[in-house]
Amino acid sequence: MSPYNKLNNITGWIIFILATTVYALTVEPTASFWDCGEFIAVSYKLEVPHPPGAPFFLLLGRLFSFFAMGDVEQVAYWINMLSVVSSGFTVLFLFWSITHFAKKLVAENTDYSNLVIIGSGIIGALVYTFSDSFWFSAVEAEVYGMSSFFTAFVVWAILKWENIKDPSDENRWMILIAYMVGLSIGVHLLNLVTVPALALIYYFKKREQVTMRGIITTMLASGAIVLIIMEGVIPGLPSLAGKLEIIFVNNIGLPFGSGIVFFAIVFLGGLVYGIYHSIQSSNVTLNTILVSFAFILIGYSSYSIVLIRSNYNPPIDENNPEDVLSYVSYLKREQYGSRPLLKGQYFTADIVDQKKGAPVYTKGEDKYEISDYKLEYVYDPDHTTILPRAYSTQPSHVQRYREILGLKNGEKPSFGDNLTYMFKHQLGTMYFRYFMWNFAGRASDIQGADWVGLNDAFEKVPPMLEENKGRNIFYMIPLLLGIIGLVFQYYKDPKNFTFVGMLFFLTGAAIVLYLNSPPTEPRERDYIYAGSYYAFAIWVGIGMVAIFNLFFALLKKGIPAAAISLALCLGAPLLMATEGWDDHDRSNRYFSVDSAKNFLASCAPNAIIFTGGDNDTFPLWYVQEVEGFRTDVRVIVLSYFNTDWYIAQMMRDAYESKPLPFGLTLENYKQGGLNDYLPLVERQNIKGGTMNAAQFIKLIKDEHPALAVPTSISSYNSVPAKNFYLPVDSAKVAEMGIIPEQFSSMLSDRMTWSMKGRGLEKKDLAILDLIVNNNWERPIYFNNTSASSVNFNLKEYMVQEGNAFRLLPIRNTYAGEMFVDTDMMFENMMNNFHWRELDNPTVYYSEDYRNFVLNHRASFNTLIENLIAEEKMDKAKEAVLKCLEIMPDHVIRYDHFSVQQVGYLIIVDEIDKAVEMAELISTRSDEMLTYLFDTGNLNRFELQKNLISLSELARIFRGTEKLELATKYEELFRKHYQIAQ
Repeated sequence: MSPYNKLNNITGWIIFILATTVYALTVEPTASFWDCGEFIAVSYKLEVPHPPGAPFFLLLGRLFSFFAMGDVEQVAYWINMLSVVSSGFTVLFLFWSITHFAKKLVAENTDYSNLVIIGSGIIGALVYTFSDSFWFSAVEAEVYGMSSFFTAFVVWAILKWENIKDPSDENRWMILIAYMVGLSIGVHLLNLVTVPALALIYYFKKREQVTMRGIITTMLASGAIVLIIMEGVIPGLPSLAGKLEIIFVNNIGLPFGSGIVFFAIVFLGGLVYGIYHSIQSSNVTLNTILVSFAFILIGYSSYSIVLIRSNYNPPIDENNPEDVLSYVSYLKREQYGSRPLLKGQYFTADIVDQKKGAPVYTKGEDKYEISDYKLEYVYDPDHTTILPRAYSTQPSHVQRYREILGLKNGEKPSFGDNLTYMFKHQLGTMYFRYFMWNFAGRASDIQGADWVGLNDAFEKVPPMLEENKGRNIFYMIPLLLGIIGLVFQYYKDPKNFTFVGMLFFLTGAAIVLYLNSPPTEPRERDYIYAGSYYAFAIWVGIGMVAIFNLFFALLKKGIPAAAISLALCLGAPLLMATEGWDDHDRSNRYFSVDSAKNFLASCAPNAIIFTGGDNDTFPLWYVQEVEGFRTDVRVIVLSYFNTDWYIAQMMRDAYESKPLPFGLTLENYKQGGLNDYLPLVERQNIKGGTMNAAQFIKLIKDEHPALAVPTSISSYNSVPAKNFYLPVDSAKVAEMGIIPEQFSSMLSDRMTWSMKGRGLEKKDLAILDLIVNNNWERPIYFNNTSASSVNFNLKEYMVQEGNAFRLLPIRNTYAGEMFVDTDMMFENMMNNFHWRELDNPTVYYSEDYRNFVLNHRASFNTLIENLIAEEKMDKAKEAVLKCLEIMPDHVIRYDHFSVQQVGYLIIVDEIDKAVEMAELISTRSDEMLTYLFDTGNLNRFELQKNLISLSELARIFRGTEKLELATKYEELFRKHYQIAQ
């Protein structure tokens, strides 16, 4: 081994240790928000996550969970460590890739060459190590850290292949790359977009004369390979097997599985024969292609775990893909719908027709039955276009399109508007902004935050933004270094520049064009484009070579020039590490899990709780599946309740939770049946326009023709009345002891409620079914999201007992308001809830965590307000002081909920604390409003929030002896309110 190779290898492993150590020191100790709780839960017990799954990630996650040595609270940490190690290896292979490129740009066998080449690898690798998006993914149990590893590995492997002289060794490396591509399918499909870039290296090596025609041909051929894998292999092979299965079972009458067996024998037999024939005929090219294809399939075979585990009916079994037909739907992510890419509608287009599409089959008793037909919508041709970008008809999306494009209500977008949206928002806001976060700087961790340029870096901002840990100022140094490297490689090594540039485009802008995202997303999606930041980091490393050349030309001495260049360029990763450490260090952060436990702790034994979005649900799954916390509670995801497979899972046991007490059968909930959506078709013969809910459920169960509404394609049931009532056996309910004593006089023998909209979804029907048939035997709870999302006005029958709201047959006569069981809520929040490290100022809480803290502050406010109303002043004082103690301002800043607590403090005779809080809040509101007006950043939410805070503080102090404070806050409010007008 040459001295250079030895130095290159040793330095690479040192960089690996450094990066892995950084990530290990900052890794989240438990399950963070979003998909992490789900991935940890399904990895631990090898269950089935949301489509299209990540089976290879789950297998490795299961392996890493063994390091917990049976301590369930350590399982999440060790599965998070899978991302840590994967990300460390990503940086390792990036280092070796950069030194490969740098070696071609530096004169060999000089006294300075090794220092320059190794130095460029160090700079580029460390910049990527500390880049915002990659660091974020490296310290949590998500698939993006491992996906980046596969990208880094195949790039490094094709560069190793480029240097190999022996053709037989070349083919072995190609087969290795194919295998890694196959394995990557079981993690994420992002790795596939690198294939066209890899093909360029192949073309440059095999062709001495490079032509534009050759490059285009290579791109087309490699693009075809990607399509073959994405369409022909991943869903294509199971789809073909499924079609044969239907023919063999339905037409020929053979048993289930016969078509699959026939397909497997023919396909695998053909592949084996092809490989054998290539060997016998000494056709090396054909042999390499077929063996590579076989290794892609071997890697892809990790997906078999989805079918295997689904057939065991685990508690988390999303989409229930236990036969080949449901498996294909799972792989194609059909539950999420599709987005138009090359041709489609504008957001103003009306649906003028709908056509019956392909049949949807489900497994019956002895054959596959057609359960539904896919609908194909036909849009007004005057409102369609090529390359549709602004297409979504969701009301919130339509409003946002108009804001971005400056269109008035009723104004139709043009093709120019369509392209403006693509360049301004999709490529600008939803990609370039993220790119600049990583190499220029980020204004804050608040969703929608912009990047920070040189002017912004020196701008005076309010302390609230200045002290935001997510505010990272890089002074555009890494960006400038990367641009220098880009230009330098373009002139000095155009072939490899083409490769890196293609990699940069395919993993960045090309993904933006393919995803065709709507104008708003639930969260920032910067992590999707980490591959393009990886490619840019290569240019950052090469930037050091360019700077060395500049100093060498000035100094004429290699070693001093190399040392100065390395020292200067090291400033970039050091700055990024210094700025980014505080907002990427997740150590000692537990509130994602604690908030989930608090939801479950709010529930009575054997309860049912409805949840809404990912952050409402996945942490709850984690604490139940991994830590075994409150497994008696059945968690129901409201959006999943619209599917028959999920309702079927609710009809079976899950740990201590018995099947839900449905009155309707699974046949009534069958997808494509009569009850997917029930429109309101009011009948005049219903007395008072109010229908007995139990009678309605019975009509649904009997498939009574009175409910049927025929259409051109099929028929479906309807809702005959907007209002419902449910008789209540009040004597029996009273004996059950479920009504809080203070509300016993409000127990009603009849519940009445109305629908919110003009129809019921399947989830609403299922909830109605449970309410009717539960007979108050199992406690039914809703969280904030689900209480607002269900299509019935039930809030006046809900009682808050913590962070959850229990449905009971008692009615609050104050319209739309809920009861509060202060005794139960006080016990839960003061003694049963979990608050680990919320008072620790060294712990970083991102916006997701802060929002959940605000939810808990809001719950405290509800408790305190009702305790005061009940004249329980001692408990009210204890509660408000507890809230301030466990969620102090120096960790989680006071917010608009804290303004209310100022008033509560005054009522419980804590005047000094109230004044201290009020002064702090008013100062911050004044500073923020001044900043917003001075910069012209008229963020409506921020304006409204801070104006209301000042107005509310003035109102609170008008009733006290501190009238001078009331006047002060009133004047501040009027000053800013006049500017806002």
